[in-house]
Amino acid sequence: MKNLDALMLFCRVAEMMSFTRAAESLGIQKGRVSAVIRQLEADVGATLLHRTTRSVQLTEDGRAFYSRARDLLAEAEALQSMFADKGVPLRGRLRIDMPTVLAQTLFIPALPQLMEAHPDLEIELSSTDRRVDLVQEGFDCVIRLGPVVDDTLIARPMGKLRMINAASPGYLERFGTPQTIEDLLSQGHRMVHYIRNFGSKPDGWEYPVNEGYKTLMLPGMMKVNSVQTYHEAGLAGMGLIQAGYSALAPHLANGTLVEVLPALRPAPLSASFVVAHRRNLSQRVRAFMQWSEALLKPYLE
Repeated sequence: MKNLDALMLFCRVAEMMSFTRAAESLGIQKGRVSAVIRQLEADVGATLLHRTTRSVQLTEDGRAFYSRARDLLAEAEALQSMFADKGVPLRGRLRIDMPTVLAQTLFIPALPQLMEAHPDLEIELSSTDRRVDLVQEGFDCVIRLGPVVDDTLIARPMGKLRMINAASPGYLERFGTPQTIEDLLSQGHRMVHYIRNFGSKPDGWEYPVNEGYKTLMLPGMMKVNSVQTYHEAGLAGMGLIQAGYSALAPHLANGTLVEVLPALRPAPLSASFVVAHRRNLSQRVRAFMQWSEALLKPYLE
């Protein structure tokens, strides 16, 4: 196990290209990581990492060693858990990233049940709307909405997240409840514009046509660059919004939002469970993936 620990530390340093970040991600002292790597290099008789004042890079020998080390760690994990009872509580740290709105509205409320079943599981949950780097930032897995454009990652499709159109009751009292796309123009409707970067062009109002989707550019009362602010603007009556059903379900249930144009919903958003290495799915990651799929299932198409 001591040698496997050394391999794990080496792989973390190689992936994060930093002794400091690797140590922080594992909750140990940087000096311990450096000492273990020095001893590992002495044991194998090769320099595995090229160190500079700014970064750490794999040597040629280090790249070959890293590839074999990843496979060995994956095999060791599988061997250790091959006879494990599925009811045995999970242990250890699990670092996850997901969109903020999913964390706030769906995952965090459900986490107590998961932690009750696995009290020795340590969750590190990052919630952000940016694209995190799984390897550099030391994430075991992430949940992403929309296309996964990095072909070096392994993405397991979870399904399509249902999207809906919604507005506050107060807004609908002022502008009326649209029944058709034509009503959006004739009744003078407004929409809240979500944009990632101010100065860029808003996407417009999306609706289905035949086998595809089109967009209608409606005027807007305001532009926002945060998903949470986008939802809050809709709740405040600042305009129509198009968002994931999972995030808006509580507001629909308590009447603070009303679904409009249910027959003209925007395109569903793909949801994916993403890892960096197919062969390095630990028992913790596999269990969390299955739990996440069950949690999202009611909101997927």
